[in-house]
Amino acid sequence: MTADESGATPRGADAEGEAVGEASAGDPAGDPARSDDGPEAAAGANGEDGGAGNGEDNGENNIAVKLEQLILGAERRYTPFQAARSAGVSMDLAARFWRAMGFADIGQVKALTEADVLALRRLAGLVEAGLLSEAMAVQVARSTGQTTARLADWQIDSFLEGLTEPQDSGLTRTEITYPLVELLLPELEEFLVYVWRRQLAAATGRVVQAQDDAEMVDRRLSVGFADLVGFTRLTRRLEEEELGELVEAFETTAADLVAAHGGRLIKTLGDEVLFAADDAGVAAEIGLRLIETMGHDETMPELRVGIAFGTVTTRMGDVFGTTVNLASRLTSIAPKDTVLVDEAFAVELGRTGDAPVSEADAAAAEKAAQEGTGSPPPPYRFALQPMWQRPVRGLGVVEPWMLTRRG
Repeated sequence: MTADESGATPRGADAEGEAVGEASAGDPAGDPARSDDGPEAAAGANGEDGGAGNGEDNGENNIAVKLEQLILGAERRYTPFQAARSAGVSMDLAARFWRAMGFADIGQVKALTEADVLALRRLAGLVEAGLLSEAMAVQVARSTGQTTARLADWQIDSFLEGLTEPQDSGLTRTEITYPLVELLLPELEEFLVYVWRRQLAAATGRVVQAQDDAEMVDRRLSVGFADLVGFTRLTRRLEEEELGELVEAFETTAADLVAAHGGRLIKTLGDEVLFAADDAGVAAEIGLRLIETMGHDETMPELRVGIAFGTVTTRMGDVFGTTVNLASRLTSIAPKDTVLVDEAFAVELGRTGDAPVSEADAAAAEKAAQEGTGSPPPPYRFALQPMWQRPVRGLGVVEPWMLTRRG
């Protein structure tokens, strides 16, 4: 909706007859001077005084409003009611779309642009054409909003902040920001579209390779967690800046390793990363590489990794299900600098020929080959050592296996 609504959880999203949702039964003329939550709410929603929302001179001179117009490429013209009416959708559906995208309720302040109207029209058009159900359209809005909100926050907090340090010219950060955004905006927009298309092509390729329709939704994947050991103690000992640098280095290294070896980084949780791979051998390689790489970095604490294989449900880029829970539990019981896997993962490595089904059989085959009485075994990449069975909270008794490199 507006540039200064930074994807925060919508105020009053579940209330009846308040803020945006109230407009459907509100002033039919869409009076721009009316605000269901009062002038204080209008001012808070726009990050300026109430007059700025109506385009008065004092608001137009505000740097935040100027930046918003630069980024959005248009001026504020519509109240939410007017935007919904112009898009040809009900106020109730418009409110659901906006809240799903993470935009705050703003009453009936004139704060929306032609782009907001066009976005509503496009989403509603997909529903009317039968390409998306209404629930799916809301989910599209929510997934896009959540992803881009994180991206925008990172770019402002990290990228732009570093580039707008006061220079020798004597200009303030605020004075530098506008021309800098003006230069960066088209380049960042083009790059975002490029990366999105690349990721969409990769995701589509993975899905269409599924064997049946059911597997396209509930898929069999290798899921792994990597967790820094003793992170809570580190938070008490390190300064905030040092802790931030350590987390950033860990996340960056993990993301690079996962991507380089053909996996997908699902999410990062500060001291923990969640990754997935279609192939068990790829997941095994990622898990061991993480241990080896972090082990050579003296600034990093020890790491432990847990990997499980099985059916998972994917939603909005995340993964859910018993397989994910099992991988998390394996990580919590793994010794330092060790990769633990579940029995299903061990079986899958044996099926694909990445590890022997039985170490005893592999050793016997190697001995027979050396004596010239048998064929040499396949060139296994990994070794698996069964550990003691143990009860795991919420999952019953499991038999973990320790994963190592062979030879």
